[in-house]
Amino acid sequence: MSEKSTAFKRILVTGATGFLGHHIIPALRGRFEAEFVTVGSQDYDLLEPGAPERMIRDIQPDCVVHLAAKSGGIIDNKNRPADYFYTNLVMNTHTFHASFTHGVRKFLSLMGGCAYPHDAVSPISEDQMWNGYPQQESAGYSIAKKMMLVQSATYRAQHGFNSVILIPGNVYGEYDNFNLGQAHVIPALLRKYQEARDANAPEVMAFGTGKPTRDFVYAGDVAATIPWFLEQYDRSEPVNISSGTRISIRELAETMKKVTDYPGAIVWDTSKPDGQMDKIFSVERLHALGLSCDTPLEEGLRRTLAWFVNARKEGSVRL
Repeated sequence: MSEKSTAFKRILVTGATGFLGHHIIPALRGRFEAEFVTVGSQDYDLLEPGAPERMIRDIQPDCVVHLAAKSGGIIDNKNRPADYFYTNLVMNTHTFHASFTHGVRKFLSLMGGCAYPHDAVSPISEDQMWNGYPQQESAGYSIAKKMMLVQSATYRAQHGFNSVILIPGNVYGEYDNFNLGQAHVIPALLRKYQEARDANAPEVMAFGTGKPTRDFVYAGDVAATIPWFLEQYDRSEPVNISSGTRISIRELAETMKKVTDYPGAIVWDTSKPDGQMDKIFSVERLHALGLSCDTPLEEGLRRTLAWFVNARKEGSVRL
């Protein structure tokens, strides 16, 4: 086993109690011999004027992994687009700028693949980012996150500030948000199937037509790449982090039935939006760096389901 890296002395992780924070922090601790400071909204309200600067000044990190974000499923994005835009734009812009002004050596953050143009051609490569407007239902969120690419490039050009912005695909896994009003498709369906199985319900309602295709990536695989990017990648060009595999939502639903051992029927509510019909991420750039996300979907779903069942018993899951 290789020795831990001493590249950084103090690593600050915002959004530490969130979905990806639960996966990324162990990956960082396993790689770096550093002091870790993990914060959530209870520690610093990053929407409060001056709070991001106060946070950086108080903690004095030399590395910032910025995971704090407002994220949710397509329905919640459609219903509250201004909330998603304002919250993410304000938190990201000020946390980034405070990191620069207080001498942070490396800043890393994540954005969503929904920032790509709504008519991007799959597999979606990173050079398609600025070819058009994102999908309307989540444009508020995705454009706010997309501005980090501009901030990263401009601060690097003018100030030499070292920041990296990565683009995970459709991430799923343990610690996800299972609230049906906010959840993405995998936690929403997993919860629906498991609860229907427990209640002996004859059917489960799924949204849309089931025709769209997506590219899902297990959160543990995403987390495993982050230490490498902190140590080895010093560019503002984004990198997709995904599996690069295509599955339709209908196929996903059938896989869910198998994983949860649910015997009932799937009923599709076609009044609900499908979103982009085909969204698969190119992973050529990721693979060229020697990285990949290889956990098979069914295996990742079984891990996620096992965590959900246990967390529900303990009352520690977001419902």
